[in-house]
Amino acid sequence: MIKLNNGVEIPQIGYGVYQIPPEITKECVLNALRAGYRHIDTAYAYRNEKQVGEALKESGLKREEVFITTKIYNGQSFLDACEKIELALKTLAVDYIDLMLIHWPEGDNLGMYRAMEKYYREGKLRAIGLSNFYDDELDNILKHAEIPPAVDQIETHPFRNQKEMQKILSTHQIVLESWSPLAAGRNNIFNNPTLSNIARKHKKSVAQVILRYLYERDIIIIPRSKNENRIKENIDILDFALDKKDIEEIESLNTDKTVFPWG
Repeated sequence: MIKLNNGVEIPQIGYGVYQIPPEITKECVLNALRAGYRHIDTAYAYRNEKQVGEALKESGLKREEVFITTKIYNGQSFLDACEKIELALKTLAVDYIDLMLIHWPEGDNLGMYRAMEKYYREGKLRAIGLSNFYDDELDNILKHAEIPPAVDQIETHPFRNQKEMQKILSTHQIVLESWSPLAAGRNNIFNNPTLSNIARKHKKSVAQVILRYLYERDIIIIPRSKNENRIKENIDILDFALDKKDIEEIESLNTDKTVFPWG
């Protein structure tokens, strides 16, 4: 667990459902919950919030046992953002959302943030934060926020390790959360010689080594997979630790550049 700046605790290892088709999302989330995940990350833009809510209901777990993150997108005003938050609550079929993020700094960012503050005060959002906010866009929220953002979810993996950004966020008591912690398999990451050597050393997979690296940096991670065995593998990272040499070798891979065409 990681304690956010308002005292709310978030499971550090979550399950992400980006690009999981709606027709298989419920079963994938149920597999994740059965594997021990207690944090599910979705978004309006993923078109699978409804199935996440269905999985939560079908799992038999109590609402308070599962941490749900979702995101609003491109709100054009305070009122429009309020409608989007209401829609998320309805689609997920929950009385509250644990963490709500602004998905991208597009639209009326301050209007969206004020809407999230409203619902936070009403107890319908337990924590609020940002996704893909850097530099001036982040500073603008920090300047005007009455309730400080708890999280900034940004691209973070060995090729873009965000160490400097993590330092900046920590000065504001904002936790870094990694999307695509496995770089979506880009740059042939699973066959990278450096990572493969470390994986063999620890008798773990490359994915487990990457996730452990981020975990040891107190970064929230939300790996995604449709494969039940890999879902289980991605949470099985607590029985080993990286040494100083491992970390130095992993950090030698950093380019500070995105691996995605939109980054």
